[in-house]
Amino acid sequence: MKRLEKAARRDRSKLSARAALAPAAFLAPFMTGLAIFTLYPFVNVILISFKEKYKMLTGEFSAFGTENYQAVLGDPNFLNGLRNTGLYVLFVVPAATVIALFLAYLLNKEIKLKGLFQTCYFLPMVTSVTAIGLVWKWMFNYDYGLINYLLSLFGADAVNWLNNPAYNLPALIIYGIWSMLPFTIILLLAGFQNINAQYYTAARADGAKPGKIFLRITLPLLAPTIGLTLIINMISASKVFSELFPLFNGQPGSAYSLYTVVYYLYDAFYVQWKLGRAAASAVILFVIVLALTLVQLFIQRKWKNY
Repeated sequence: MKRLEKAARRDRSKLSARAALAPAAFLAPFMTGLAIFTLYPFVNVILISFKEKYKMLTGEFSAFGTENYQAVLGDPNFLNGLRNTGLYVLFVVPAATVIALFLAYLLNKEIKLKGLFQTCYFLPMVTSVTAIGLVWKWMFNYDYGLINYLLSLFGADAVNWLNNPAYNLPALIIYGIWSMLPFTIILLLAGFQNINAQYYTAARADGAKPGKIFLRITLPLLAPTIGLTLIINMISASKVFSELFPLFNGQPGSAYSLYTVVYYLYDAFYVQWKLGRAAASAVILFVIVLALTLVQLFIQRKWKNY
């Protein structure tokens, strides 16, 4: 009897070991790739940011310290980039979310040519960023651009969007709002389609008007999706970089007035070869984005509980 009990315990231990090893075997390739291509570069960037006078080819550095952070935080180009990035996020994310919310609301309804409208709104997602940027560069052209032509119809003077530093950031914001719409519409449209239609049926049966239905039913049920959209868009907008190249011929605006944090990182790494400063600017951006994300999550949790 004791032998049978021991054999049964051994069999159970073998089964439990197999049950534990099977998920680990499936996760091993993913975790290996995550460690090599994500975790190691992340930790390495933090270490490089504290290495003073770091040389990438030899790996040599003078000492560990905060010299790179002091140099970055005292650099007017970085501070300008921090300001421009903050303004870009502040204007682009709310505007793109509100416009996308309206368009997703319309696309969720049964309207004629619904498939055509969906294709038009989602087309930028499958189009080259450079190609789209060149089109926008033509639209912003001072002499024959479409935007200035539309302004002239209302009697307004032509705006030198791409060559006047005062209008570089507004041009980038307009382009950023448009480029952020497709993905935002997809997320919000998925949120609309996950709302149970019975809520609307019950509200209409009680005589509720469309405006009250939207405010009392749609928005509260869509709040988690809106929150997720705001976080994703905030992170994406904080990394604004590729939009600058087609609009300003690879330069950070006219007269170098439109530095962003990521462009500063690119310039420090690929142009000036100041790797420590590039790493420090990346860490600072990460800390800022992480802090803003945590604040948004805290606010959304309070809003949800309310």
